[in-house]
Amino acid sequence: MRRLLTIVLLVGMTLPIMAIERDSLHYKDGTKRYADTAIYQGTQVRIDVGNMALEMIVTSAKILTFEGSVQVRLKNRFYPTIDMGYANAQTSADGGFSNGQGAFVKLGLDINPFRKHIESPHALVVGLRVGTSFQGYEMKNLLVNDPYWQAAPMLYKGGEFRCDAWGEIVAGVNVQIWEGLMMGWYLRFKLLFTRSSQSNDVMPYYVPGYGYRDNTNWGFNYYIGYRF
Repeated sequence: MRRLLTIVLLVGMTLPIMAIERDSLHYKDGTKRYADTAIYQGTQVRIDVGNMALEMIVTSAKILTFEGSVQVRLKNRFYPTIDMGYANAQTSADGGFSNGQGAFVKLGLDINPFRKHIESPHALVVGLRVGTSFQGYEMKNLLVNDPYWQAAPMLYKGGEFRCDAWGEIVAGVNVQIWEGLMMGWYLRFKLLFTRSSQSNDVMPYYVPGYGYRDNTNWGFNYYIGYRF
């Protein structure tokens, strides 16, 4: 199953690149360049199908993430974006158990630096995001070291509520496949802002919208959407 998902993701990543190559050949003579482009050029609504598949490939934990986004296109160059979703993660190891679920939202802006005056539905973009998540989680029988007594590990048991924040640098491909039907993928580098900002040293296993609780993280999304 994981091998099949890997093949599907690789094939899906090549399709947007092929579409952009066809478009660049079509417009290489400059016949579709415009000096004055309309400010508003549509809104795209899309859902992510890649992050869920990737998590199934790379981890044995039970993680389920639903993510969608709304993106506005301005001047064929600027793309204000809001990403939002919900995630649930369960894992157990060495007798311990962690379960968390919550919602997340990310705000940001993508920029198309290569096609300022080309009237095309396709784009290569780079951008930034600021994200936040709210989750409730429960952890049982986790081994944690006491920073005061510096004694042997003790058993932790409890339920908590947590808010986290992070930033992202993103790069991606966005293409039109057919009459408003869009698809594309994003690579994301993430930096967690709130790892040490709270008194509770025991972080949940998974942060919705961010991923695993490391200080930095990588992400991948494969979107299918429609442009209005």
